[in-house]
Amino acid sequence: MIWLGIETANAPLSVAVVRDGKVIAEIVQNIKLTHSVGAMPAVEELLKKAGIKSGELDAIAVSEGPGSYTGVRIGVTIAKTLAWTLKKPLVGISSLKILAANAALYNGFICPIIDARRENVYTAVYKGSNLEVVIDDYHDHIDGLLERLKALEAPVLFVGADIDVFWHKIVEVMGEHAQRTPFSNDLPRASELIRLATKVELPSVDAVHHFIPQYKRIAEAEANWLKEQKEKAHEQ
Repeated sequence: MIWLGIETANAPLSVAVVRDGKVIAEIVQNIKLTHSVGAMPAVEELLKKAGIKSGELDAIAVSEGPGSYTGVRIGVTIAKTLAWTLKKPLVGISSLKILAANAALYNGFICPIIDARRENVYTAVYKGSNLEVVIDDYHDHIDGLLERLKALEAPVLFVGADIDVFWHKIVEVMGEHAQRTPFSNDLPRASELIRLATKVELPSVDAVHHFIPQYKRIAEAEANWLKEQKEKAHEQ
């Protein structure tokens, strides 16, 4: 079975082709090239180097978010277009879970972090090699996340290129319980995306029409309303 994986949820880009459980070719890059310009050419280059025609693909996997709104949308749009045109099933995997998979050999708590700006993050907590969900994907202020992690009273392994933005605060709150993966594990890999996708039951081709990104962030209007309610509650 031949899989194509597309990961564009954030600044890094990764695409991969896996045949029968073996990585045939993979591109992983973290350069200043917008996905609208670089993603589809990367897919075409990868297939050409792998000697695989698009019609030979059996399934497509894509990072469904959360992350950059534009990045997620571009990846999902490319994946949906290919899946529907080629009449192949499409599987979406959390971008946070893809990051966590880089640290799956760690036996404790794994916390992938994606910068959501203004000291907010997209995050989750998994545990062990089977990536058991401890805290599901969500959007939070870094202070809120660290409060939840500190309550675990255990070491937490952080993964993701955006950890640099928050590392000082993480160490300040978590102390010796804060651990990091090597920098070589901080970029998402489309091969890991495909590995996770192979564990999911393949949907029908018709399901491609109903596939939607998972942004995990409330609308700005709702966020402002919630903020106003909290302020009113404090005043009472």
